[in-house]
Amino acid sequence: MNRDYPLDKVRNFGVIAHIDAGKTTTSERILYYTGMIHKIGEVHEGETTTDWMEQERERGITITAAAITCFWNPTYMPKGDNSLKHRFNVIDTPGHIDFTVEVKRSLRVLDGAVVVFDGVAGVEPQSETNWRYADESNVPRICFINKMDRMGASFEKSYKSILERLNKHAVRIQLPIGSEENFSGVVDLIRMKAYSFEGEMGITIVEKEIPADMMDEAKKYRAELIEKIAETDDALMTEYLEGKEFDIPTLKKNLRKAVLACKLFPVMTGSALKNKGVQLVLDAVVDYLPSPLDIPAVKGVHPDTGAEVIRHADDKEPFSALAFKLQNDPFVGQLTFFRVYSGTVEAGSYIYNSTTGKKERLSRIVRLQANEREEVQKVFAGEIAAAVGLKEALTSHTLCDENNPIVLETIKFMEPVISLRVEPATKADQEKMGTALRKLANEDPTFRISSNGETGETIIAGMGELHLEIMVDRMKREFGVNTTVGKPQVAYRETIMGTADAEHKYIKQSGGKGQYGHVRITLKPMEPIVEGEKVAKNVSRYEDFEFINSIKGGVIPNEFIPAVEKGVHEAMDRGIVAGYKMVNVSCELTFGSYHDVDSSEIAYKIAASMAFQEGAKRARPVILEPIMSLEVVAPEKFMGDITGSIASKRGLIEGTEMRGQAQVIKAKVPLSEMFGYTTALRSMTSGQGNATMEFDHYEVVPPNVEKEIVASRK
Repeated sequence: MNRDYPLDKVRNFGVIAHIDAGKTTTSERILYYTGMIHKIGEVHEGETTTDWMEQERERGITITAAAITCFWNPTYMPKGDNSLKHRFNVIDTPGHIDFTVEVKRSLRVLDGAVVVFDGVAGVEPQSETNWRYADESNVPRICFINKMDRMGASFEKSYKSILERLNKHAVRIQLPIGSEENFSGVVDLIRMKAYSFEGEMGITIVEKEIPADMMDEAKKYRAELIEKIAETDDALMTEYLEGKEFDIPTLKKNLRKAVLACKLFPVMTGSALKNKGVQLVLDAVVDYLPSPLDIPAVKGVHPDTGAEVIRHADDKEPFSALAFKLQNDPFVGQLTFFRVYSGTVEAGSYIYNSTTGKKERLSRIVRLQANEREEVQKVFAGEIAAAVGLKEALTSHTLCDENNPIVLETIKFMEPVISLRVEPATKADQEKMGTALRKLANEDPTFRISSNGETGETIIAGMGELHLEIMVDRMKREFGVNTTVGKPQVAYRETIMGTADAEHKYIKQSGGKGQYGHVRITLKPMEPIVEGEKVAKNVSRYEDFEFINSIKGGVIPNEFIPAVEKGVHEAMDRGIVAGYKMVNVSCELTFGSYHDVDSSEIAYKIAASMAFQEGAKRARPVILEPIMSLEVVAPEKFMGDITGSIASKRGLIEGTEMRGQAQVIKAKVPLSEMFGYTTALRSMTSGQGNATMEFDHYEVVPPNVEKEIVASRK
């Protein structure tokens, strides 16, 4: 089986946005115009293709990233000429902050993104988070200012918010014709033509001359666009300064070059709901977003030697792919979504998981059309597909050719900030609950399960109240598990603020062979990790813990040192103040002794654990709480009540601004004070206010709050 589409005609891109910016509506139009669906589903009617989960349709929000394959021939091509027809692998991602993991992992495997903005609100909190993730992955972007038909929509205001809050290298390549109910089409600044969208569902694109009253404005902004394109290339800049006129192919070619290098971000506009502008966005995906050939070769390391390995997007190279998402399918079982970076893979073949070191049979490969699937025999470099039959592969695992192994960089996920106690309703539910939780945790790396050793309770943890609510709902619907849940709990942490030495000898004689372990350690706060900094050979460093081996002269044999490290690390799982996990601790092993006969790994592990507990008590232990970044949008008349309520929740207001007709308050607030805040805000603002929250950082709790937390844990 040969490749059906050449690599330069493949586009892997995502649609990302803040919640309610019209992202799923835009995705539905993409599917309709590319001929994948024949009827457009609307979010408000609960009939969309990409939002296929029951919970998504009920709530009108996207929860999981949906992957769709479709095809597009640019509108500027003559009818019947398919020489520029492209294959699109599109991922529609969630906008709600609790499901930000889906955006993060999608951006890791995508080559480009279409970022959708609400024409009234402009840049919103989640737009900033998503933009930051895209920056981290160096993903080229096109901006689409949507909802130009809405009351209060302003292209200029939204465009300005992109320049000020996201990137000053955004550049308009379109202008809207009219706004609000008078919005009728767009002006293309490259071609200097106007376009309207007529016929059923705006399917017919009509090219017109630019309205006379807009000509001066169009000329002004076209000159600005040409200048910005010229600034990205020295040779072009020289020609520009010499007064050379550029034709359309030259402008497009150089704009593409600048977009691929993330030097420019084209801004387009339209209204997805009113079927205006989406087809031109698809043209821009073809013209400006990268194919797999345009992105740098992927780098990884050899699992045995640690040497750097490079893979190019080429079918002839050894197979390498990254598993980026797991999804439980009621019909075929677990689907493992993967992006192929190099080589090819066939259904029925064995693949090597270099993360686990195990081989598995890839029984079937499917391409997804949201929740429908098309079976394929073979996938090629640069493609996205889903595998059936992989039992061991989890998110972030590398799949590759066993004879040419490579481990690709993993996707880093945030730690959960909120937890719930969950209990099976009946004995029959008990067994089912364990299976359901395990499957859900495999799907979502930000969803964690643990059990309380003392009470035997099962604790689930996630990114927010909605996140956990959805998970409990999914247990019931997908796995038939009925549960009772406790009140949401904050994921506090503990750390130390001071330095302390501690020593412990663990000696046990019980007839026969005894136990002997003796360690002396120094505890202090861990210094922040500096990117690219070399770590000394005697230092093991993790995200929240550092272990320094300063043993001289073999006073503790080398084979027992890992047991000491393990003992300390395990002791950190249960803090000193209130039993929460300890973080950001540096532990130096400075001295100890051993016994020729009685010393063992277990003895050193126990000795290290006891020494850590003794030392941590003297090193000024404190409790840390998660602080959230809060943004409240509401009419101005409610500002007094809102600022008062934030102050009463130990919140710190950082600033306010106008956005359209509404006021925006930005604040930092402890998570523990924010349970049920959305409901309280709605009643405070007669249903007109809304709030978004995102984890920002951990901070030491005030002494009075610490007392309350400790008392509640007894």
